[in-house]
Amino acid sequence: MEELHKHVLEQFRLDAAAVSCDRYGCGHINETYLVVTESGRRYILQKISNRAFPDVAGLQENIAAVTAHLRRQNDDPNSSLNLIFTKAGESWYHQGENSDWRVYDFVENSICLQAPECPEDFYQSAIAFGTFQQQLSDFPAETLHETIRNFHNTPDRYRLFRQALEEDVVGRASGVQSEIDFALSHEEIGGQLMRMLRNGELPLRVTHNDTKLNNVMLHRETRTPLCVIDLDTTMPGLSAYDFGDSIRFGAATAAEDEKDLQKVTMSLDLFRIFTRGFLRACPGLTDKERQVLPLGALTMTLECGLRFLTDYLAGDHYFGIHYPDQNLDRCRTQFKLVQDMEEKMDQMHAIVQEEFVKKA
Repeated sequence: MEELHKHVLEQFRLDAAAVSCDRYGCGHINETYLVVTESGRRYILQKISNRAFPDVAGLQENIAAVTAHLRRQNDDPNSSLNLIFTKAGESWYHQGENSDWRVYDFVENSICLQAPECPEDFYQSAIAFGTFQQQLSDFPAETLHETIRNFHNTPDRYRLFRQALEEDVVGRASGVQSEIDFALSHEEIGGQLMRMLRNGELPLRVTHNDTKLNNVMLHRETRTPLCVIDLDTTMPGLSAYDFGDSIRFGAATAAEDEKDLQKVTMSLDLFRIFTRGFLRACPGLTDKERQVLPLGALTMTLECGLRFLTDYLAGDHYFGIHYPDQNLDRCRTQFKLVQDMEEKMDQMHAIVQEEFVKKA
């Protein structure tokens, strides 16, 4: 074990001395390690990315408050992430510049899937994120810090897009005019959810903002949800964000960077599966929130495509790429999904209503 890790772990209230500390998982933002103590108990140690989350104090305050709220609603210790506090009573340890650390209990008897192995896995992710939303429905969302400012503020994403388009620092704008035109033609609908929030038509909620299957821990044997993980982006938002991002990622029929756009559609069957689970697990949605779930899927997909296009125009600084035009390919798949959703919007609304009636 490295001396740094040994020193950091000694600051936390572990049940015994740590005997091993090894890299763990597939995360790309924080450094994650699996820790085992002399008793055999396991923990997760993470070095928090100051680049992604410069306000570590606000970030940890959010996580401590949200996890405490979740634990009060379920006696199962695996139903929520459990922070291990430092001996000084803090939820993280500041070891030095760009060196902030936290520890969680390891979620035992769990598996984490990178992609659904069957439709039931997608359904169970809907149960997990719907339950997360429901259990936090009485949490004062406005008290949370915004860990990434304007993360799902689509109008602000358009501001950044226009800035990148005007600057055109790598001279790519002339080659992507059709994508630029598509983005600009959808600016009005892209801002609809934010306008509804400002007008008081939609309530502010605690949202996870990264609702992919690999952020759900499933029981190893039953494959039912234990808890939602990766709470760094948990902050104030709209229920349609979490629903929509799950559909964007989980109901697509092709990879995010698929070059053959004929393969890129949104599966109505998968849309129905997720909608069924989400509505059953989250009965507290208002009528208006339920009605805008399909718009949430379209908005999150449009916003993601816009972010890929913005990064492509700016020279690929935000999203990691493995080949030169990957962000452009990613943009095109998202915009193709938007087109497909527009064509299927009436069917999506009908599915939401049908599943709501079945639930009732």
